[in-house]
Amino acid sequence: MSSVEIKTLSNSKSDRKKFIKFAWKIYEGDPNWVPPLLMDKLKILDKSKNPFFKRAEMELFMAYKNGEAVGRIAAIKNDAHNQYHTENIGFFGFFECINDQEVANKLFDTAREWIKNKGLTDMRGPANPSSNDEYGLLIEGFDDPPRLMMTYNPKYYLDLMENYGLKKVKDLYAYRIDNNKVRQENKIQRVAEISKKRYNVTVRPINMKDFKNELERVKYVYNKAWAPNWGFIPMTDEEIDLLAKDLKPIVEPSLVLFAEVGDETVGFSLVMPDYNELFIKMNGHLFPFGIFRLLTQKRKITWARILTLGIIPEYQKRGIDAILYDLIIENAHKIGIDKGEASWVLEDNLMMTRSAEMMRGELYKKYRIYQMQV
Repeated sequence: MSSVEIKTLSNSKSDRKKFIKFAWKIYEGDPNWVPPLLMDKLKILDKSKNPFFKRAEMELFMAYKNGEAVGRIAAIKNDAHNQYHTENIGFFGFFECINDQEVANKLFDTAREWIKNKGLTDMRGPANPSSNDEYGLLIEGFDDPPRLMMTYNPKYYLDLMENYGLKKVKDLYAYRIDNNKVRQENKIQRVAEISKKRYNVTVRPINMKDFKNELERVKYVYNKAWAPNWGFIPMTDEEIDLLAKDLKPIVEPSLVLFAEVGDETVGFSLVMPDYNELFIKMNGHLFPFGIFRLLTQKRKITWARILTLGIIPEYQKRGIDAILYDLIIENAHKIGIDKGEASWVLEDNLMMTRSAEMMRGELYKKYRIYQMQV
């Protein structure tokens, strides 16, 4: 008889906080772990406030051994994903566990059983809680803290998942970009200049005074440009509005760019300073002192992350992405940022991997999505 006990958590704030805070046990003493902001995680898990749950269900589980918390997992039914991709799969996410295969097996069994009872046929993950959020298990690149909104985990999680029987379904790549190398080579600049002249493309930063209309342009490009990608789920207006509300106070306007041809918005890029450089020192709390650090030390951030960059299908393969990259590099340098991460990129997205290689990007981290039948 297993000595591992599984408890189902409620949507109460105290249960959600208990679920989130378990991570502190796993990463105690790990210098590369960035404690998540508690207020953000509480909001993500709140079924009554996160618009994701208007098209999804989720159950949170905690594992206990001899009365002590030893693991956690979420089981997720994402109707939006299944409808868009004509699939019948469930997801697991927010997985954290001590290095104990028995505990991991019990957690995965619990998630699989919940997914099976929902009439689904497969389990995929980790998704926290979807591909529009933190996604994938870190499998290479453990010697460096994660960039903003990227995952991080102990290396032994690979063994826990693969010993259970989970199999790779897709890898996600992260490329390290050195602005100085890009500017020395000059290749991006040459492609950008040709594209600007040939297609009459203009690029401009976001107008924060016209934020509402700018957001409509983001929605148009985002849901059109990424539609063919594996695992992509169109975001609702409500989901994009919430994300924009969270990012607006910390966005760097010169790094949020629109590409236009005439009056049409044909491309968009969102690049964020890597606030994880500051969050790593906050222990999950923005208030009362974290907000002061955020305001006073923002200009000391040395990394940026290219969260998203896309061109609508009609204008792809015309070098417009090079125009965006060129200006990102120039503007980032002006504010003292000369290192960047392009992530995440699907392993078989040749257009994006070639763009990263054109910038002499180094493939320095990999993440994996797993799947198995239930």
